[in-house]
Amino acid sequence: MKPQRIDAHQHFWRYRPEDYPWIGRGMELLAQDRMPCELHPMLSAQGLDASIAVQARAGREETGFLLELARNDARIAGVVGWEDIASPQLAEHVGEWGRDKLLGFRHQVQDEHDVTVFMEQPAFNDGVAWLQDQRYVYDVLVYERQLPEVQAFCVRHDRHWLVLDHLGKPALTEFGRGEVAYARWKRELEALAALPHVACKLSGLVTEADWMRGLRQKDYENIALCLDTALDAFGPQRLMFGSDWPVCLLAASYAKVAAVVRDWAATRLSAAEQEQLWGGTATRCYGLDAQ
Repeated sequence: MKPQRIDAHQHFWRYRPEDYPWIGRGMELLAQDRMPCELHPMLSAQGLDASIAVQARAGREETGFLLELARNDARIAGVVGWEDIASPQLAEHVGEWGRDKLLGFRHQVQDEHDVTVFMEQPAFNDGVAWLQDQRYVYDVLVYERQLPEVQAFCVRHDRHWLVLDHLGKPALTEFGRGEVAYARWKRELEALAALPHVACKLSGLVTEADWMRGLRQKDYENIALCLDTALDAFGPQRLMFGSDWPVCLLAASYAKVAAVVRDWAATRLSAAEQEQLWGGTATRCYGLDAQ
């Protein structure tokens, strides 16, 4: 059977300003409903079969919203939701959702004032350990400058897959100011890649560039450099494509985001390795074959 081709990272929402305070000035394109009926034609146009819907706000209602969509739509392969992972009622709360289409959880660690303090909380770590024992994936969302602060956390939680979102958000806007920014990100990415239970999403890069002035050729060269670096660090078996739609629309169309990765992969990966990138890795890490 031909493996599914999967967009491993995208979002849905019914827009209300109070629910999405991170959608600010210059992001008016995102300030509207973004639902499956809009995404699915774009998936088909790129030869993709399904997607993984990832939480975009904190709150249990987010998980319920995404699961309701997924359980009524075969093209949503699963959901990475949100829970209060430090809650003493974590097991009870997760049990309320059931296993169908629920693949893992994420917290917007990037927004925490002190990432180290947050990720060293005993209750939070107990919760992540429990999630891993239950074979749920935890998605790691941080900025490049915060990567050193999550190293110990990633070392500690090795019972199941951790997935680094957006290549750790390299500071592409600083890449043109010498080698410091790139070298710093590369060093931290390689440290995480040395952990065999960490996988990486090739997602979100177009909006790490200076998208407000429009992407230029140098931006795409920097993105290719990041993709090369991720390939060298993780190898083709731990990389997966993600569009980060609709956030990607701030900088590029869905077709452009897919084309950047597709054109890059065509010159770097064998046919079998490309199958991993376009669905095999996501299927393995998120347990989609068991869903």
